[in-house]
Amino acid sequence: MELHKLITRALVLRRFSVPRLRQDTAWPPFVRASASCLPQPHTTVLLSFCRTFKSNVKSTLDLPVKPITVTEIKQYLRSKNISFSDGYSCLHAPSFFRDQTANPRGPDAAGKGSFTLFIDKTTGQFLCKETLVEGSWEDLQDCVEVMLKEGRTSISPDVLLKFPESPEELEVRELEQREVQRVWSASVALSDLHEDEAKLAKAMFRISKVSNPTLKKFGVRFFKPTKSLVFPWFDTRESSLRGLKLLTAKLGEDGAVIYTDATLPRPSAYHSLFGLPLVGQKDSQVVLTGCEVDALAVSQATGLPSLALPRGVSCLPPALLPYLEQFKRVTLWLGGDMNSWEASKIFSRKLGLKRCSLVRPGELQHSPSEALEAGRSLTHILKASIPAAHKSIISFRQLRDDVYGELANKEQVAGVKWGRFPELNKILKGHRKGELTVFTGPTGSGKTTFISECALDLCMQGVNTLWGSFEINNVRLAKIMLTQFCRQRLEDSLEQYDTWADRFEDLPLYFMTFHGQQNIKTVLDTMTHAVYLYDISHVVIDNLQFMMGQEKLSLDRFAVQDQIIGAFRQFATSSCCHVSLIIHPRKQDYDKELQAASIFGTAKASQEADNILILQEKKLVTSPGRRALQIVKNRFDGDVGVFPLEFNRTSLTFSAPTKSKVRKVKADRLDAPETEEKGAKTDKPVRATKTSKAGKGSSWGVGGKGATEGSGEAGLEEQ
Repeated sequence: MELHKLITRALVLRRFSVPRLRQDTAWPPFVRASASCLPQPHTTVLLSFCRTFKSNVKSTLDLPVKPITVTEIKQYLRSKNISFSDGYSCLHAPSFFRDQTANPRGPDAAGKGSFTLFIDKTTGQFLCKETLVEGSWEDLQDCVEVMLKEGRTSISPDVLLKFPESPEELEVRELEQREVQRVWSASVALSDLHEDEAKLAKAMFRISKVSNPTLKKFGVRFFKPTKSLVFPWFDTRESSLRGLKLLTAKLGEDGAVIYTDATLPRPSAYHSLFGLPLVGQKDSQVVLTGCEVDALAVSQATGLPSLALPRGVSCLPPALLPYLEQFKRVTLWLGGDMNSWEASKIFSRKLGLKRCSLVRPGELQHSPSEALEAGRSLTHILKASIPAAHKSIISFRQLRDDVYGELANKEQVAGVKWGRFPELNKILKGHRKGELTVFTGPTGSGKTTFISECALDLCMQGVNTLWGSFEINNVRLAKIMLTQFCRQRLEDSLEQYDTWADRFEDLPLYFMTFHGQQNIKTVLDTMTHAVYLYDISHVVIDNLQFMMGQEKLSLDRFAVQDQIIGAFRQFATSSCCHVSLIIHPRKQDYDKELQAASIFGTAKASQEADNILILQEKKLVTSPGRRALQIVKNRFDGDVGVFPLEFNRTSLTFSAPTKSKVRKVKADRLDAPETEEKGAKTDKPVRATKTSKAGKGSSWGVGGKGATEGSGEAGLEEQ
């Protein structure tokens, strides 16, 4: 209670004492907010920054012509007489981006400690830790060929200089650096604050038990104008300041403390491993945490090297993997919730399962900072961590804690909730990783428009999303999603385009560049590449028929389709990634409702799918038709149901009528017609009449106040 009073007092004082920043002192608010009591950088809410420039950040996947394999990389290095050693996620080789004559023994005689060139086994991307030169596998091959052709043993790092920056980009980068230096210079160490002010600041960020020497060792400062903690990003080679992260606290409407963080430069370019300059060359063990405050707690309580990931549990950029190669043991303690636990298991695959151990969340094992505040032994918690690699056969004893975790955290286990479709949450409970969702609907009903808004809803909550649009080109799809994002037609207000486009650009959204027929292996390679690079957790495929093409014979198409669906099912399971697959239905009478059996092809799709969603449309003579979303399969808990939708032509969005109610269907009555329970009261907004049998119209679209007409055709009609 005493701690809560201190936090409340600090935040209330901040409301009245924080000076309003001048316009020239504001930094780009690349903000991520968490509604929990502790900082959770994995939750992303952002997007209020207006830039006056255009960036060159690519949202499409730039893949090599042919994916490289680790075998091909090794064969090439051997053919060029380049020595290397096998690491956990990278190959280690002596760097030739320096003058090798400085080493009289030569690169072959040098020990493994001189192997400062790291080559990613999955992508071929390389990084020289000595010169910080980085590039693609093709860039590395070009450098080797040039070096051998000229008979040299080293090559200048300048050979890989990128294209010169445009004046706008150069101005923006210089502005960011000036802002970094200005904020850093204006910040002060917490030990230099007045005793009462320092006590309130520590209480505000729940670091009361973190000592001033620990804060000074990590270079943490306090920025008074915004009452923010400042975490520096130092260059490991020159120890120069490259960026900052500012953590701010405020009181929410419900009285809970909300933490937001802002980074300079923007999050996509912020690759800081907080605490990395403190790691020694001989350190073989490290603890990875989800936020900087947790890294401080682990370091102080255990004395072990601790690092904080720059984007929390949302992503582990492959560019950081070379800096983690020296550690023989990596303990991931990313937080105390189920999202952190799932992220730990995913990140351990990148880092190497054999060297990773995970701290399991439990009733008394939350984040490191919480454990420190509660007076628990962080050393004992780390010793109780479990290995990431599991055996092929286990007993319930090994599953017991996992089962308890799912029971105790049922809301988190249910997945990410939709913000725009609360009725969907009532039936599906949430969007979960590792599942396959099949979505179908009549031609022209708006399948692409609806699924794009669903995916956008999740993406705005931090779900890393990859779009594979084989029917609609990416420009048109992005235009529709931008309209759904801002909920207005930008054609009539082009002066607002840059504002909304900049906010839309900050979403973790990527597009495949495919269009029309594609080979399934190429598509799966691209999806796998995206999961590795960007930690994609949701892939949308629109749609199966366009991806397959039309050249196959009718008898072969079913076999090909079954093979593709099985491949997507396997990908979703092995990559722990949700796949949403749009499939056109069979041709049937327009007045009949679609069912699970209406999906084109064999029963493979409905059998493999975890969820089946059908966009029902009731064709009318006097209007475009009424729409409803029907969930006919839900493997998570069996709930199925239907609710009406209405289409807004201005914003190209779907939403349920205000007074509508979700009609649920019991799982054991899927095959029987749905009837009203005896004595059940029927609300006027929704007519709870009997669901039609095959060949009859549906009750959701016939009469009654709850039967809402669509206000026009959908924004993207399937051809």
